[in-house]
Amino acid sequence: MILFRNIGELAGIAPEGLLRRQGAEMADAGILHDAWLAVEDGRIVDYGTGQAPEADEVIDARGGMILPTFCDSHTHLVYAGCRDGEFLDKINGLSYEQIAARGGGILNSSDLLNATSEDELLAQSIERVREVLAMGTGALEIKSGYGLNPEGEMKMLRVIRRIRESVPASVRATFLGAHAVGRGYTQGEYVQAVIDMMPQAAELADYVDVFCDEGFFTPAETERILKAGARHGLRGKIHANELAVSGGVQAGVRHNALSVDHLERTTDAEIEALRGRETMPVMLPGTSFFLGIPYGRAKDYIKAGIGLALASDYNPGSSPSGDMRFVMALACIHMRLTPAEALNAVTMNGAYAMGVSDITGSITRGKRADFILTQPGWTLTKLPYLHHTPYIRSVYLEGKAI
Repeated sequence: MILFRNIGELAGIAPEGLLRRQGAEMADAGILHDAWLAVEDGRIVDYGTGQAPEADEVIDARGGMILPTFCDSHTHLVYAGCRDGEFLDKINGLSYEQIAARGGGILNSSDLLNATSEDELLAQSIERVREVLAMGTGALEIKSGYGLNPEGEMKMLRVIRRIRESVPASVRATFLGAHAVGRGYTQGEYVQAVIDMMPQAAELADYVDVFCDEGFFTPAETERILKAGARHGLRGKIHANELAVSGGVQAGVRHNALSVDHLERTTDAEIEALRGRETMPVMLPGTSFFLGIPYGRAKDYIKAGIGLALASDYNPGSSPSGDMRFVMALACIHMRLTPAEALNAVTMNGAYAMGVSDITGSITRGKRADFILTQPGWTLTKLPYLHHTPYIRSVYLEGKAI
C-alpha cells in the first residue's frame, strides 16, 4: 500500500455510489485539510485525517493539494494538420459560419484527415493526448467527425481505439459522423450514409453524436440518427445550441442522451427540458473564449437543481486547447461559478457525461487512484485564480505517476 501523507487540502471527496452532483450539491467540494490518502493495486482504499495506517511506501505531499484528475467529456483531438490560417481569418473579422461557408472549418479538417495515413494520424493525435494527461486530465472522450465518409470515420475510430490501448487514461470513443455533410453528398444522402455506417461504427465506438445546430443537422435528422445508434447499442451525445437555439437539447432529452453539449445559447425551455433528467448538460467555455460567443448560463442551470459538466472541446478550429484548469478559470471568471462548482463540473460531472463516474472522477473508496498532487501551498481557490502558474508536482493514474 502507498500512503500519501501531509496533504494540505484533499479535494473532490465523494461517498461511494454518488455518480454526479446536481444543483446546490455542486457547491460541495468534498474537502479535508491536513489529510492522508491510501492507495493499493491502483485503487483508492481509504483517506482521512489524524492517525494514518501503516504502508509499504510513504509519499510526503509536503502540504500540497490532492484533487481528482480532470474528466474531459468533449474533445475532437484526433485530427490532422493545423488550421492556423483560419485563426488569421477570425482576426480579420470572419465568423465561424462564414469560414464554414467558404469550405473551411470542419470540411478543411476533413480534407486534411483523409489525406493522412492512419499511423501518421495516430502519431499527431497521441502527442496531444500526452499533452493533456501531463496537464492533469485522467479521463477523456474523443470524437470522430473529420472523416465525413465511411473510410475516414472508421480510420478515426480505429485511431481512438489505439490511443485507448496505449495510455493509462480512461478513454471513450464517440461516433460523430454527423459533424457536417461530407463532400459529394446532398444533406439527405449524407444522413442516410451516417445511418449506414452505424453497424461498423458500433464495433469501435461507445456513443453516437450529432451536430444539431443551425446550418448543420435538424432535430428530425438528429432523431433519425439517434434511433439508428440505439438499434446498435450506441447511446446519444448531442452538439446543440452553439450557433442558435436549435431544438437539439429537446431531441437529446427525448432519446435519453447521456449529454447535450455546447449550450452557449440557452432559453428557459432548455433548462426546463433537462430538469429531473438523466441527461447531463455540458458547457464548453473554451469555445466561447476562442470564438467570442456567449458563455453558457451555468448558474441558471445550477439554480434550477440541474448538474453541469464542463469540457474543453479541444479541436483545431474553435477551441485549440485541452487545458482543463483554464476551463475552470473561464467558468469562474465569465460564468461566475465558484471554484467548488467548477471542480465538480470538470471532475465527477465530466466523468458522468462520458459514462465513467462509477470508476473515476472523485476521491472515493474503490475508484481508480486518478489524482493530481500539487506543489506545496496550493488550494482549490488558487487553481482558477492563478490560472497559468505551474502547480502540478505529479499526475497519478491508477496509482502510478505518469
